[in-house]
Amino acid sequence: MKISLLQLNAVVGDLVGNAGQIAAGVREAARDRPDIIVTPELSLTGCPPRDLLLQPGFVARGLSVLDELAASLADAPPVIIGLPVPNPAGSGRPLFNAAAIIRGGEVAEIFRKSSPSPGVLNEDRYFETADREVPFIHVGGKTVGVVIGERICYEGPMPEVIINPVASPFTVGKARLREEYLSRFAREHGVAVAFVNSVGGNDDVVFDGRSAIFNAAGRLVARGAPFDIDIVTADLASPSPESLAPDDHVPESEIWRALVLGTRDYVLKCGFTSVVIGISGGIDSSLVAAIAASALGPENVLGVLLPSPYTSAANIEDAEQLAENLGIRRCCIPITPMMETFSTRLAGVFSGMSRDITEENLQARIRATVLMAMANKFGFMLLATGNKSEIAVGYCTLYGDMAGGLAVIADVPKVMVYRIARWLNAGHPVIPQRVLEKPPSAELRPGQVDQETLPPYDLMDAILQRYIERLESPDEIIDAGYPQETVWKVVRMVELAEFKRRQAPPGIRVTDRAFGTDWQMPIAARPWWR
Repeated sequence: MKISLLQLNAVVGDLVGNAGQIAAGVREAARDRPDIIVTPELSLTGCPPRDLLLQPGFVARGLSVLDELAASLADAPPVIIGLPVPNPAGSGRPLFNAAAIIRGGEVAEIFRKSSPSPGVLNEDRYFETADREVPFIHVGGKTVGVVIGERICYEGPMPEVIINPVASPFTVGKARLREEYLSRFAREHGVAVAFVNSVGGNDDVVFDGRSAIFNAAGRLVARGAPFDIDIVTADLASPSPESLAPDDHVPESEIWRALVLGTRDYVLKCGFTSVVIGISGGIDSSLVAAIAASALGPENVLGVLLPSPYTSAANIEDAEQLAENLGIRRCCIPITPMMETFSTRLAGVFSGMSRDITEENLQARIRATVLMAMANKFGFMLLATGNKSEIAVGYCTLYGDMAGGLAVIADVPKVMVYRIARWLNAGHPVIPQRVLEKPPSAELRPGQVDQETLPPYDLMDAILQRYIERLESPDEIIDAGYPQETVWKVVRMVELAEFKRRQAPPGIRVTDRAFGTDWQMPIAARPWWR
């Protein structure tokens, strides 16, 4: 039996465009004469479609497009296509997450997902759970079961081949675990498994592809490209290859590729082609600029220097050097005159009051106003440059450095930002070495450094990882050996910053618990553990 997997980059909501992608992929794959061609979960609608699924017209139009697609592929091998279908029961959730098999110009059968995926895709909001006993189809002389989703939930007699359409969101390190699980399932049940995954970025979610086919002994016989569209074809009757090229599981490399893909797709799918970034000579804006240049091409990135009286000459030099290294366009707009105007206009109402964080935040908001003006005037998207550590504890300015259409590294902790930057420089140095060495600073007052306000980033990131991703309580973190005073300080800062995060732009998800869809905390609340 020969199977072809179409690893597609669908656009959410673009039913006709996605159908065109599927048709083109089917025609290309058909040259190898496969017995069946498979597309990912929800390939016709794009994933995640979220509340588009609550619009009956959207679901109905999807079924209509499916019929049109089936008719256009009447001469093709059987094709499995993912889409939502109505739940006819009149009770429970309104839809099933389904896979339709088209052959001979029409829809031959529909399989329904029996176990909604947990987490970021929020499937329980929309999809009813189907029975786990899946009927067989017969393809290429084999009995075949179609099981949708990341966990193969199957009851009843086992087929010879399981086809597994999936939309499996990327998080760092997940791909290795996914392959280990599929290999073990195939080996333990003596069944070949063909796993087809989506690829591309849709809003905050990135899909990494890496579709794979395992034989009944659990041996990997084919793998799709990571972070790229691909067609994967394998004949289960052929001898397994002695080895495949190893997959890339280096965390820095994986996160970099996810961020580049996520940025490219978010910007382009939102209808933009170019971006503007405030470059300060710091590590965060330097990494975001490098990601944007790789994602969109340096000619489509504008870096803007916005020096204040407190900006060091070294930072200006580093920002200019970064722009030159990346080949991006740059300009410089000093904000000192604007700061002076604000100071003059507010002098009366602020009379008798000392300078404090108010004036510091004004600088960030002036910069945001300038950057948004440029974004509006030129039709660019503004990219925010804050990292996960700063966003977690509120070390960022609402309507200031948080402004933007996309927060590229919002799910990347500060320590990992440095690791990715060093990894990037090892291949081709682009970020000035001094950026990697100097103490991080917002430069909102003379001599300011982050560690005046925050614990050391390595300590803070470790506490945040336990609190946010492992869901440990403050007492559990303290019992693990972390300083009590620092733990309470960090956790309190996380609590107080919730209102800021609720107003932040979307960020690209690379961990198991990103702010946004994964993080649904109340704002007006008191901690349960006090």
